[in-house]
Amino acid sequence: MSSPQPSLQPLPLPPSLWAATAPPAPPTPPLSESRRADVLIVGGGFTGLSTALHLAEAGVQVCLLEAHEPGWGASGRNGGQVNPTLKHDPEDLVRLYGPERAEPLIDAVSRSADVVFDLIARHGIDCQPVRNGWLQVAYSPRQVAGLQARAEQWASRGVKTEVLNRAAVGARLGTEAFAGGWLDPRAGGIQPLAYTRGLVRAAQGAGAAVHGGTKVTALERRGAHWHATTSTGATVTADQVVLATNGYTGPLWPGLSRTVLAANSFIVATTPLEGAAADAILPRGETASTSQRLLLYFRKDAQGRLLMGGRGHFADPSGPSDFSHLERSLALLFPTLGPLRYEYRWAGRIAVTRDFMPHVHTPAPGLTIALGYNGRGIALATSMGKHLASRLVDAKAEFPYPVTAIQPIPLHGLQRFYVAGGVAWYSLLDRLA
Repeated sequence: MSSPQPSLQPLPLPPSLWAATAPPAPPTPPLSESRRADVLIVGGGFTGLSTALHLAEAGVQVCLLEAHEPGWGASGRNGGQVNPTLKHDPEDLVRLYGPERAEPLIDAVSRSADVVFDLIARHGIDCQPVRNGWLQVAYSPRQVAGLQARAEQWASRGVKTEVLNRAAVGARLGTEAFAGGWLDPRAGGIQPLAYTRGLVRAAQGAGAAVHGGTKVTALERRGAHWHATTSTGATVTADQVVLATNGYTGPLWPGLSRTVLAANSFIVATTPLEGAAADAILPRGETASTSQRLLLYFRKDAQGRLLMGGRGHFADPSGPSDFSHLERSLALLFPTLGPLRYEYRWAGRIAVTRDFMPHVHTPAPGLTIALGYNGRGIALATSMGKHLASRLVDAKAEFPYPVTAIQPIPLHGLQRFYVAGGVAWYSLLDRLA
């Protein structure tokens, strides 16, 4: 049980490329009257919306509450890459969990992008989907060897991976900066805020109630039911609750926010590019990222803008200078483009877990928590929502993701220094590599 928190006014959607180009948001008015639901979902991002949609399609009465508007957090601010992988390779997972537990997890992760693109097709979501694969590339031959081993592990599980040498990567990316890499054909790219809004419409069409501008300020168990108090004064009584707040997790459940580090990811987008030099960059429409610990990720959008993202400092950005490291990286990778003009710069918080695994917790009867996608939230969180819904409908359904106890990170109050120290340490290791 948590203490009531001060009421907050919903914040406007932060400026970004996605906010400027997404279809209009469907109405999600604040909760105005107290109500009853089978399942209450707290959080209007990919996890919450996927769970709501799949539950509603199964005939479950769902109420989803979001403090601001659906997609306000990481789901509406990320780089739009749909990557069906974890930080850990398949054989790492087998060593961690044993084959009996690991193989269902590996299969669920491998199919996670399918869940995204199947939902897009089934519900006609207008989010500029492109599924031409993901290129993970490396600067040094030693790093390329590690990527080749990763590709071989997925290939042994039926994925038609490609291992690419320097020339092949250069032809795919339009830069000679990398020594090689691999292609994961399962992956793709989307307009993430448009996808989020499409999930809202689909969930509403299936019968789910979705309310923005409604912060859950207290949550407590009363007998056989959960009782949620909200910032609007209305309450929700439900048999089950799903907390899906990820990088913007607050104090609603004791200790939960201290299980993740809320790290900033910064993104820049150029103006639409034209000409032969621009056409040579990712001409097949793949997404891409580096294999560094502090990785860079980049892609083109439907209008030909070049996007690059990467880790930023802990504080939210205060001006264009905070994005200069990304702009320098683009200039170094693609010198043939000449001086670039930037149309958008924005940031959002991802939830990083200590073991780099998504976390699922069930700390009380009828309460399920899912968070911590470590920068792979589009595919993993959508998949998570589908599996959570199956588990809530049928407690005996196979659930591939590990369920663990809540374990706060020691000295979490120093997370600003954790993040800064981690960035400095990983930056040093990347330079040494």
